[in-house]
Amino acid sequence: MEIKYKKLKARAKKPFKKHDVDAGYDLTAIWKEIYLKYTAYGTGLAFDIPKGYVGYLFPRSSVSNKDQILKNCVGVIDSGYLGEIMFRFYRLEGNDIYEIGDRVGQIVFMKLPEVELVEAQELSDTERGTAGYGSSGK
Repeated sequence: MEIKYKKLKARAKKPFKKHDVDAGYDLTAIWKEIYLKYTAYGTGLAFDIPKGYVGYLFPRSSVSNKDQILKNCVGVIDSGYLGEIMFRFYRLEGNDIYEIGDRVGQIVFMKLPEVELVEAQELSDTERGTAGYGSSGK
């Protein structure tokens, strides 16, 4: 499968997999803006994701060595979005954050199932039923 990407800025770095078995393509920050509670990073890249597919933005495992956490946990890039891929991280107590030139996140492409939502008066019975948060124990 082929997914086109475009460098919106000359400094943008080609997305890449460190290992050919990796699920995600690493994305590099080419700019950052620091706000009161979070830092925004831009990649200078846009993707032409085909209809029926989605791009998920995840932090890299290296985020555990930084004093940041991805604001929206997982970013969803719909096939209709052609703008710049950006990441926003909450800054925690420390000062160890990503810098320009660091790989700040990754994008994983997945095929979406074709789904038809059907309104129903009743749903299936399950062992769990409507039990919510913490219902399965520790």
